[in-house]
Amino acid sequence: MGLLVFMRNLLLALCLFLVLGFLYYSAWKLHLLRWEDSNSMVLSFDSVGHTIGSGRRERKTVTLVLPPSNPSHPAADPGTDRAQKETKEPMAAAGPAIPKYDKLGFLLNLDSKLPPELASKYANYSDGVCKPGYASALMTAIFPKFSKPAPMFLDDSFRKWARIRDFVPPFGIKGQDNLIKAILAATKDYRLTPALDSLSCRRCIIVGNGGVLANKSLGLKIDEYDIVVRLNSAPVKGFEKDVGGKTTLRITYPEGAIQKMEQYEKDSLFVLAGFKWQDFKWLKYIVYKEKVSAADGFWKSVATRVPKEPHEIRILNPYFIQEAAFSFIGLPFNNGLMGRGNIPTLGSVAITMALHNCDEVAVAGFGYDMSLPNAPLHYYENIKMSAIKESWTHNIQREKEFLRKLVKARVITDLTSGI
Repeated sequence: MGLLVFMRNLLLALCLFLVLGFLYYSAWKLHLLRWEDSNSMVLSFDSVGHTIGSGRRERKTVTLVLPPSNPSHPAADPGTDRAQKETKEPMAAAGPAIPKYDKLGFLLNLDSKLPPELASKYANYSDGVCKPGYASALMTAIFPKFSKPAPMFLDDSFRKWARIRDFVPPFGIKGQDNLIKAILAATKDYRLTPALDSLSCRRCIIVGNGGVLANKSLGLKIDEYDIVVRLNSAPVKGFEKDVGGKTTLRITYPEGAIQKMEQYEKDSLFVLAGFKWQDFKWLKYIVYKEKVSAADGFWKSVATRVPKEPHEIRILNPYFIQEAAFSFIGLPFNNGLMGRGNIPTLGSVAITMALHNCDEVAVAGFGYDMSLPNAPLHYYENIKMSAIKESWTHNIQREKEFLRKLVKARVITDLTSGI
């Protein structure tokens, strides 16, 4: 009998130990996903994602209020029961519906109407007037897990950012500390221009490369935005009528960068989106004007020179690649490594960046209509839609689903209606 009691107590102690161990491990894993350093200090960001200091994280308590349970009643007259049900049913119908979410956390019932509280907040803003916090407020309404603060570019505190330091490229910076430190030592600037930083409200547009932009005459409309983001080597000169002439940021990677020096805009920032470790090495060559080696593992020819001074060069925060892939689109995690079909397109990455750093977000030139095989694939060349092949790295269908959610809920505005 004594042996049985001893064994029972031993098993209970072992179970308690396992439960405590699991809770400790879970807390540690959650800690890695925060913008915190190893001392549980939180990097603080202002309304547009710039680092402004640090402080302890405040804990928020969420109280779940459950409706009171219905006590049992003694048997009563059936007519009385029926009357009670008839009076209760309208009251139940009048109560607020419980929102339902998909497996990623997006609201299932997306509506083009603004939530009542936001409709009231923005009721007095006329068309064309920038609405502060509009995009992030709507994004939070349909995706409650969304948290706006996230710096646009890497700065000299990048090693403290827990959300990216434990992931290798493209989802983080693990193993790239020395290269990034060398690049930032030369560029020295980690923000937008002073004029853009001083804006109390920013309207941003991401200009895609799709043929849907052709012959739309949207150039003047695009140039009205405070920040115009262009991707890879999409040309501007000669296409101003449809795509505008203004470029604030050009986001690219080595294989997508413009190779003709005369095609670079003078008044724009050159922004690297690092998808592999070679990309950071390439940018160091560019910043220090060193010779680019052809043996560095690029899958096609790359630019060997970029006509930008170091202070005009930035590194995009890789958290936007990570968030777009795993939180918004739902691509395979693959242990945090690049794999088949788990890399978001640069367009979705740029939109993710804008949701964190712009008050209003628009897009143009997004979307491929495969029902029109003879339509132009890009606005600047004659390649047809039928030339699209299945991508090894991207999942175009899932990206469409994500972007359509944003358009339907009015988080972003699609000027070309291609999404």
